[in-house]
Amino acid sequence: MAATWPELPSYNAWSDTCDTLHAHTQVLGKIALALAPPEPELQHAALRVTARGWETALLPAAEGAGALVAGLDLRRHEAVVEHGDGRTRYVPLTPDRPVAEVSRDLLAALADLSGAPVRINPTPQEVPWTVPLDEDEEHGRYDEAAVAAYHAAATRAALALAALRAPYRGRSTPVNAWWGGFDLSVALLSGRPAEPPARDFITRNAMDAEHIAVGWWPGDGRYQRPAFYAFAHPAVEGIERAPVEPAAARFDTALGEYLLDWEDVRGAPDPQAEVLAFGRSVFRHYCGLCEWDPLLAGSAEGRPAPIV
Repeated sequence: MAATWPELPSYNAWSDTCDTLHAHTQVLGKIALALAPPEPELQHAALRVTARGWETALLPAAEGAGALVAGLDLRRHEAVVEHGDGRTRYVPLTPDRPVAEVSRDLLAALADLSGAPVRINPTPQEVPWTVPLDEDEEHGRYDEAAVAAYHAAATRAALALAALRAPYRGRSTPVNAWWGGFDLSVALLSGRPAEPPARDFITRNAMDAEHIAVGWWPGDGRYQRPAFYAFAHPAVEGIERAPVEPAAARFDTALGEYLLDWEDVRGAPDPQAEVLAFGRSVFRHYCGLCEWDPLLAGSAEGRPAPIV
C-alpha cells in the first residue's frame, strides 16, 4: 500500500495564514520577474516547490555581480536570499510578521547581496486584495503547523505532477509554482499556437500556445477544498464531457475545469496513481477532440513516440 498522503484542511480553516503565505510567494515572483530574462509562457517568472519551500530559479545579480536565489524556507519559517559566493541573509516570517515588513526586509537583503536595489511592481496579482505588498499590514497571520501541513501536501502534489509529465515526448513545462494563483502545474504542449492567440497578460501562463494543464492548489475563496485540476487551452466544445478517471473527478462549470479533490486522492490505495489517471484521462480526451499527433499524445502514457 502506498504511503499515506497528509491531511490538508479546507481553505476557510486556515485562510488567514494561507493568504499571508500566498502574499510572500508573490514577492518572490516579482523578484524573478525583475531579474530573470523573459521566456515563453512566463517561465522566467515561475517558482519551484522544493524540499524546503518555494524558491526562485537561479537569478542574475545586479551588474553581473554573480547569482542569487530567493526563497521561503517553510521548515525554518524564514525567507532566505543566497548569493552564489555563499553569503546568505535570513528574514523571519514569525511571530506573525505583516507582509509589508517581510517584503521590505527581503528586498533590503536582496539589495545588500546584489550590490544594488531591485525594483519590483508591488501590486498583488490574481488576489482579492489590492494593497501593495510592501504596504500590506493586513496579512500577517502565520500558523507554523498549518504551513507545515501545506508544504507536506504541496511536495506530494509536485512529485505526482512530475511523474505525469515525465514520459511526454513533446514540449512541456517543469512543475511550476505560480505565485499568482498559488498553484502548482505542468503544461503539455502540442507544438501549435493557440487559436485565436490570447491578448491579455495571463493568469497561469502566457496562453499563447495550445496546451493541457494539470495542477493542484490548496483551495481559495472560489473553491474551498484543496484539489487537483485540469483544463485545456484553448477550450473546445465537448471538453466537459470527457470520460474522466477516477470516478470522483468531475467538471466544475463555475471554474471551467476538471477537479479531483485532495481528500478523494489521499483516501485511495495508491494516491499518485489516482492523480496520473486523472491527468491522463483529461489529456487523452482533449487530444482526441483537437486531433493532436496520436503518437505524441500516446507518449504521455508511456507509449513509444518519435523524439521531437
